[in-house]
Amino acid sequence: MFGLNIHSYPLLYLIGFLTAVTLSLILSPIFRMIAIKYDIMDHPATAVKTHREPTPYLGGAAIALAFILSLILVRTLSTYPAGTLRSLRGIFYGGSLILLLGLVDDIVSGGLSFKEKFAVQFIASAIFLFYDIQLNFIHPRWLAFMLTLVWVTGIMNSMNIIDIMDGLSSGIAVSAALAFLFISLPTEQIYVNMTAAVLAGAVLGFMPYNLSKKKKMFMGDTGSLFIGYVLAALSLGTEYSTEHNAGVIAPLLILGVPIYDTLFVALLRYRKGMSPFMGSKDHFALRLEKMGFTRPQIVSMAVAASVTLSFAAWLTTRVWFWYAIPIYVLVFVICWFVGVWLAKVNIEK
Repeated sequence: MFGLNIHSYPLLYLIGFLTAVTLSLILSPIFRMIAIKYDIMDHPATAVKTHREPTPYLGGAAIALAFILSLILVRTLSTYPAGTLRSLRGIFYGGSLILLLGLVDDIVSGGLSFKEKFAVQFIASAIFLFYDIQLNFIHPRWLAFMLTLVWVTGIMNSMNIIDIMDGLSSGIAVSAALAFLFISLPTEQIYVNMTAAVLAGAVLGFMPYNLSKKKKMFMGDTGSLFIGYVLAALSLGTEYSTEHNAGVIAPLLILGVPIYDTLFVALLRYRKGMSPFMGSKDHFALRLEKMGFTRPQIVSMAVAASVTLSFAAWLTTRVWFWYAIPIYVLVFVICWFVGVWLAKVNIEK
């Protein structure tokens, strides 16, 4: 086994990123052909579907396999600390369960019920607890455990909910993964840094096929749930409070766009007397489209918002406490007014 010292880790992150991009570019068309051959397609059979033609799933399988193979490769190039290997095992085991859940949901006709999904998601989230991936700033311990389960499950589903437009969920995922990488870099949280770099590469390699007109494919629940699971692990694995305790809120900003859409949709569905678990077209992206914005413009705005929020998150971990608080307040106020503005759009017309 090759050994690299701590000063070689940035190079290792780059190798992991480039490997994941390459593997994802290679694997995506392979899984697209498999999806077409076995009719693993997303058919626009319901009113909440926003595409018109049957589109192959399994892009998420390509992302996950590229992610796993890349981490295995970089593992052979470095001697990780024992704690890092333990954390990666937690991600592998729980991620494999989520990957299986997504595949079943994508392949089985009609998919799984939200209760079945939540049951498996909570089990996968609980796996993190056995590998010490959890909220560490909350006491007592039992409360930290419960909130960890809620957080991980919530992030998985928020990434799934926002996957309604080509490039939207994947673009946000790349932005968030790189944000966790850059925030974590000074602390040398190796498992966070490497996992973030590889996830960003695996998703980036899939995006050309997601955005393609002739060879389009979707990541499906397989991809969105898996990506959400890994992002949740990243959010729990680094330090945000080296300057002050307010820094622990930074993940809410990094993952702000999917969290915002989830809360926004849930609130609007509640106001309509609908279950928050039922599908609808209340998403902010579809409301922007109703206002006349094109899908490329909407995706670009969403990714730009994610990058801006990630920069704000990084800033709150570096500035004085009384500078960080106004940043959070400003973000909250802007989100509130944007939500009020978007809620006025009549999506049913």
